[in-house]
Amino acid sequence: MSFDRISTWAPQWLSVMRIMSALLFLEHGTQKLFDFPAAAESGTLPTLMIVQGWLEVIGGVLLALGFFTRPVAFILSGDMAVAYFMAHAPQNFFPVNNGGDAAILFSFIFLYFFFAGGGPWSVDAARNGTGRTTR
Repeated sequence: MSFDRISTWAPQWLSVMRIMSALLFLEHGTQKLFDFPAAAESGTLPTLMIVQGWLEVIGGVLLALGFFTRPVAFILSGDMAVAYFMAHAPQNFFPVNNGGDAAILFSFIFLYFFFAGGGPWSVDAARNGTGRTTR
């Protein structure tokens, strides 16, 4: 079986991956800042968590739109790496035990977007004249 026809859709799926990752990331921010969806535990957040919530909301929206994809992805990748080492790694060496799986995945996915860009279905591509709507 040849995957050449499937491979032609790789740029569009880069955009789909960016949009879905951004929406999942955005959800973490809305939960911190607006308690939506409702968190299991709620209460007053420390300042660092409020800053993190705004990074997740603003960064999530910008990434979902594909607007300034590379710089936003770079910042968020580093942010997630710091979050992992500050909040998760001290609890346990193994990510499955310290709850840091999502932070690691987001960090590497965002790092990929830094190198790959936002794909053809992004504001960045539209601004550069490289976007495509469909085949």
